[in-house]
Amino acid sequence: MATSPRTVLVVLDATHDDQLDPTAAELIGAAAPLGTPVVLTTSPAHADTLGELGAAVVLTASIDAQQQTVPLVDAAEAAFNATDPAAVILAHSVRGRDVASRLAVRKGKALLTDAIDVRRDDQGIVTDHENYGGAYTATAAATHSAPIITVRVGAIDRRADATTPEVHELDITASGTRAATVTSVTPVVRTSTRPELLTADRVVAGGVALGDADMFEQLVGGLADELGAAVGATRSAADEDQVSHDAQIGQTGVVVSPKLYIGIGISGAVQHLVGMQTADTIIAINNDEDAPLFDIADFGIIGDLFDVVPELIEQIATRRGSEASE
Repeated sequence: MATSPRTVLVVLDATHDDQLDPTAAELIGAAAPLGTPVVLTTSPAHADTLGELGAAVVLTASIDAQQQTVPLVDAAEAAFNATDPAAVILAHSVRGRDVASRLAVRKGKALLTDAIDVRRDDQGIVTDHENYGGAYTATAAATHSAPIITVRVGAIDRRADATTPEVHELDITASGTRAATVTSVTPVVRTSTRPELLTADRVVAGGVALGDADMFEQLVGGLADELGAAVGATRSAADEDQVSHDAQIGQTGVVVSPKLYIGIGISGAVQHLVGMQTADTIIAINNDEDAPLFDIADFGIIGDLFDVVPELIEQIATRRGSEASE
């Protein structure tokens, strides 16, 4: 296997159902401008698909899927030793952060987390970050050798060109590090037809000001359905059982980066802004003109959400009906 000083190793998560890691296209897209994307996967069946996503080389690793994290770290270490990459890129997910930190310790490399972009300058690879709810931006770089980087899911839109990859099987030496073992997996059955929150292009989110679950569904869910959007929420709204906790956006919830984000009755606490501040277009609806969400919004509507949102739903439905009849 031929490698170069511009090889970038992409480590994909191992899913319990052997499906392709949904962040694959984004991670390969992040790696491509930096050098040659070499992708580590635990499933050889995904090699052709990874080539379509831009992987020049696919490394396959046979690991114990019942053990948590450690086998994937062992595989990532073997891939690192085989490729001597200029950088390693993983998703800033629970598993991605775990693997990245362990790999960084094993190899003695710098760890750069939650990057919203990865690029090269005249001195090497650098990462861009947003901190404190977007109040500050930062640029980071390793002082020497290859950094281990986690990328915020949904933050990078660029995609790599399709190619026909080389495929190689890795020889892995188990570290023997203790690991938790999964004894059973119960899939969560989705009954909603709405898009997945984490990967949706449009998100409509509501705050605790909606009052109760019925009103939340009527206004936030109603507007989301008219727009074909996912439903999100603040922690306060989830804690008040207005919506399930898997809809929570923010520091203790999910981080989203949609093309459109609409915040209804959301003041804009830092903990929530952390989870949605990289949206391309932000619209805030609130009766408090001093709400912090207005500070980062592209458009704002100051008014009573119980008046504004039903009117929005009605207007969008009317326009969609008119377009359909033309």
